[in-house]
Amino acid sequence: MTTAELPRILRKPGEPQVPAFLELFFDLVYIFMLSRLAVGLADDLSARNLLQTAVLLSAAWWVWVLTAWLTDIFDPRLAIIQATTLAVMFGALVMAIAVPHAFGAQGYLFVAAYFAIHVVRDAVLVPGTRVNRDVQARSARVFFWFLVTAPLWVAGVFVDGTARLVFWAVAVAIDLGSARLGWPTPRLGRTELASRVFTREHLSERHRQIFVVALGELVLTAGTGLQARDFAGVVVATGAAGFGGAVLLFLLYLLRVRRLIGPDGGGPVDRVRPSIYTSYTHLVMVSGVLLMSTGTTLAADRPYNYSRVSWVLVIFGGPALFLLGSCLFDHLVTGRFLWPRAIAIVVLVAIGPAMPLLSPLNVMLVANVVLLGTLGVELVGGRRRRAARR
Repeated sequence: MTTAELPRILRKPGEPQVPAFLELFFDLVYIFMLSRLAVGLADDLSARNLLQTAVLLSAAWWVWVLTAWLTDIFDPRLAIIQATTLAVMFGALVMAIAVPHAFGAQGYLFVAAYFAIHVVRDAVLVPGTRVNRDVQARSARVFFWFLVTAPLWVAGVFVDGTARLVFWAVAVAIDLGSARLGWPTPRLGRTELASRVFTREHLSERHRQIFVVALGELVLTAGTGLQARDFAGVVVATGAAGFGGAVLLFLLYLLRVRRLIGPDGGGPVDRVRPSIYTSYTHLVMVSGVLLMSTGTTLAADRPYNYSRVSWVLVIFGGPALFLLGSCLFDHLVTGRFLWPRAIAIVVLVAIGPAMPLLSPLNVMLVANVVLLGTLGVELVGGRRRRAARR
């Protein structure tokens, strides 16, 4: 394949791979998206709403992943790619607006925005890559699998309750899972997961950025928890605990995950498989941040109450999910297991049954102590390993 045969809209080899400002702008809509999801979960902690939130978050995450891949493979300086990214951003904004009532009267709006995003993106990419059948086939496979799940999304609009949840859960599971299979498509085959497609530096930075955006939503929740309330010490302490949790997640992420997906973690071009796994494991970590934001909202609203079991599950579940996601990612990349983080998850599970005796603020403080202990153990272990190598 010669350079002349490559579609004009592709990134050129050797160009700088740092994310464009447009991509940072795109991520801003996810602060609103995550905030809407967290508030909705705090208002209703039922198992059904937890599953509904997971479905909506997964759909929003899939939009983000496809957009990150869009600007990784295609040149974001071109007007057509910029316009496509902005159109997707608006669609994501509409999805976020529909989130509170997506399983009610506004289900059609959520699905319509989700559809429009896919149609606009693929209407640009499939014709724009026609000069090279191999490149065009990548976009065509993704669009084919969108057509596979489209009937499930539409069917969910016309039913209510459990039926809608089942239809949409299956649809989003197929959307995410089809990537792991390489989007097998009749006559086009599948994208080989061992093929070199993605640029490590750019895609790695995009995942770091979306995680920081999720932390930004947690900080926003910690701050807005003080609004419209007496400036009492316990309320201030709740905001401080939420902020402290965000700082600890940031440091734990910086300590390990950021290093593994940084530009020094491998060659300049990434393969499909690790790129997909990076997205999956970051979804788990972002889900943990979302739960921590929900827990901060609960604690700020009811700082003096004893904690319900569901509150403890949320407040402890956030750190546990983050630790799990970082463990999975580290194991996939290095083959090693982060025992301090695995032990921290066990500790959270072990002490969880005693937490309803405490107030939500104290439960948050206990969770932060577990995270702080994990960070301390890893910092000490890292220093010892560096000293042993000298």
